[in-house]
Amino acid sequence: MIGKRVLAVLHPGAMGVAVATCLVGRGHEVGWLRTGRSEATLRRAEQAGLTPFDDLAELLARSDIVFSICPPHGALEVARALAGFRGIVVNANAISPETSVLIGHTVTGGGARYVDGGIIGPPPITAGTTRLYLAGDDGEVASLFVGSALEVVRLNNAPPAASALKMTYAAWTKTTAALLVSIRRTAAAYGVDDDLLDEWAISQPHLAGAWLQARTQTHEKGWRWSYELAEVGRTFAAVGQPEGFGAAASEVFATSSNEDPPGVGGRC
Repeated sequence: MIGKRVLAVLHPGAMGVAVATCLVGRGHEVGWLRTGRSEATLRRAEQAGLTPFDDLAELLARSDIVFSICPPHGALEVARALAGFRGIVVNANAISPETSVLIGHTVTGGGARYVDGGIIGPPPITAGTTRLYLAGDDGEVASLFVGSALEVVRLNNAPPAASALKMTYAAWTKTTAALLVSIRRTAAAYGVDDDLLDEWAISQPHLAGAWLQARTQTHEKGWRWSYELAEVGRTFAAVGQPEGFGAAASEVFATSSNEDPPGVGGRC
């Protein structure tokens, strides 16, 4: 292993491990920082064939490209930890264009090249389900995934175009989920929940299933989606659109989660 170059994925939760698995499947060695991570993440990384490192400086010294795939509230902290890294930094987190620009300034100030990314879809296990949009890539990053389950789309626009696309997409899928959860809570508080369900069955038959999925997702992912939707609000506000859509959904998710948010280097 000494002297061999690797790709680095920081800090891989379910999405990050799946992306790393795509890279391993294409014959690349993928390193990750296992210090302070949960047992579940350790098992996932081992099963995926990732190379463990206990020291970030060693991992960065051996890496040409670093992928930052972490909960959105930790994206800037990860970027700051990359001070002095001179390879390519691919930020693939659910963050606002404003945050992406700040991260770009942070990593390029230390000599790195910045690629703005946005992942749309579930963890890429089956081909055709998930896309990684990239802004600022000259093709080097995209080439890593050719033939894998993760489809890469290079945008013509410069950073932070990929983050803008991710935020405007999430604004629909996740604010509507939050709205459905809040609607049922409100109907129940007024004692008309059963009547609402009866009317949905007549005029909006798809909504009962959509609500069930939304409730499950908010319980499982609420802490992460809360930060993401706050970033959606900032995305809208930056161009003079109402911030309230994202802010309200963020509040719903924050009060719906079964878990508290982890530290950046901890459970993700």
